[in-house]
Formats: sequence, C-alpha cells, structure tokens
Amino acid sequence: MSARPRKLVVAALIEDEAGRILLSQRRADQPMGSLWEFPGGKVEEGEAPAEALVREIKEELGCTASVEKIEEVIFHRYDEFDLLMLVYRCSLGGTPRAVEVAAIAWVARNQLLNYPVLPADVPLIKRLAVKKNDLFG
Repeated sequence: MSARPRKLVVAALIEDEAGRILLSQRRADQPMGSLWEFPGGKVEEGEAPAEALVREIKEELGCTASVEKIEEVIFHRYDEFDLLMLVYRCSLGGTPRAVEVAAIAWVARNQLLNYPVLPADVPLIKRLAVKKNDLFG
C-alpha cells in the first residue's frame, strides 16, 4: 500500500469591524475552480506556516497580513491527497483586492452558507455561520 500524498496549507480567518468574513474565489483554471475559500495556500518546503500565510496574502490579495492565533486545525481527505489546514486569525494592512484570485467578498455570517466553498472549508463555514457576531470570540 503506497502512502497517500499529504499537503500542508494555511488559511486566514479575517473578520472586519462589521463581523463579515473575507472569502476569496479560486480562478477557473485552478483545481476546484470558481469555488470560494479562506485566503491562503500551500506551505513551501522549509517555510514556517505563518510566513507562508503572509506570503500568500500578499500574492493573492495585494496587502500585508498580521498573523495571530491558530483558530482551527482541519484535516480533510480528498480523493487524491490528505489535507492538513492551519487556519489563523489574521488582520490586514491595506485594502484587499483580487490579485491572484478570481474575486473576493466580505460575507455576513448569515450569508456564508450561500457561497459554494471547498469541501475542506465546509465545517468551519458552518460553525461561523451560526456563531454570533463576536470579534473577540
């Protein structure tokens, strides 16, 4: 039995003053294209997860990020690989824009379930959608 490939990725949980959550949409030319996700990406060889997230936010959204605490650790088994995702609470420096993503959206918690998201993101999206607006919770 051969070992399944594993991917370590990082994602940002970014909330604005109104309690809205920032989602980014994958480009159509990417795997699982046009689905929404938390901004972030793959941790490169020798890269610390928090450094990877800062790099990914700059590449995808064109702004800086302050990486705070880990909010969630998610394991998801895709058909082709196992995914381990570290979700960090982050704050942004500057205004995010769609640079290497198809689009971005600030989404009210009660609207989160209306966005088709990556399978690995579904459990956290569901929890955020029912959690009361609380920047400090």
